[in-house]
Amino acid sequence: MAKANTNTNWKKEVWAYVLLTVGSLLFAAGDVMFVNPYHMAPGGTYGLSNVFSTLWGGKISVWAICMDVPLLIIGTWILGPKFGVKTIISTFLIFGFTYVIESWVWGYNPVIHDGPLMSSPIEGLSMVQTHDGMWFVPDYFLNTVVAGLIYGVAIGMIFRSGATSGGSDIISMILHKYTKISLGTLVTIVDGCITLSTLIAFGDIRLPIYSIIIIFIEGKMIDLVVDGMKSYKTMFIVTDRLDEVRAYIIDDLKRGGTCIAGKGLYQGAERQMIYVTLDRADMVKLRSNLHNIDPQAFVNIMDSSEILGTGFKALPKE
Repeated sequence: MAKANTNTNWKKEVWAYVLLTVGSLLFAAGDVMFVNPYHMAPGGTYGLSNVFSTLWGGKISVWAICMDVPLLIIGTWILGPKFGVKTIISTFLIFGFTYVIESWVWGYNPVIHDGPLMSSPIEGLSMVQTHDGMWFVPDYFLNTVVAGLIYGVAIGMIFRSGATSGGSDIISMILHKYTKISLGTLVTIVDGCITLSTLIAFGDIRLPIYSIIIIFIEGKMIDLVVDGMKSYKTMFIVTDRLDEVRAYIIDDLKRGGTCIAGKGLYQGAERQMIYVTLDRADMVKLRSNLHNIDPQAFVNIMDSSEILGTGFKALPKE
């Protein structure tokens, strides 16, 4: 049994590093080939590096690593060793992949555009110049959608591997320690400032707007990659016909649940409540049949982002 567990853990660790490597490669490709040519900065040190690289030259990867390494050191000093080995590996993998793509594989030319790349602009035509001197007719919306999808899949894979994003998030974590403002609020503020830097640097209101759209799509894709397509619903059912509802859940839906004794707040009457978590399809079945079983039932339905335990995802060992 011990040998089987060792083999399983070894395979999981190898798979984690595969996810980490592929996710880092996708992130680098998304940044160099989709985000940077359009002068966008959807948060993070690489978003800020896109602005610096376009304004003052130099490689995106070099600007980013010059921020990431000090942030890791400062974060470890102030917050303690919260950043695991995989986060450090991811930091240097993204740096390496970005450097290779921008230096030898692709450069800074866009993948998606509405006009041919050329060395000089066409008079009277709205064009964008990459920081290596090429001009193109942009397709902002399609490029934004694709960039958000790539970023989301990439960061989702990095999260699945057990690494964290590090970078500008460390600034938010440090501020959180001293200000006690919620971490989510601080992340939004920090990334928002980075996003707005495109407006200050390039004077185009479209850039921060499209950058925010990238962040939104990215967030949805991260949830999809990390949590999967499965959507669960948690139902709290207060009913006087406990046995009939219980029988339907167990016999028809083949699911379990928990019965909780309670007392009504208004009249003080003893009531029974059922706590059950179901996938979306079974939730719809139960909700529809409750009208036939107990029309007076009170039901509260909530989204559940992650369910761990018997019948669902196994509890993590670490």
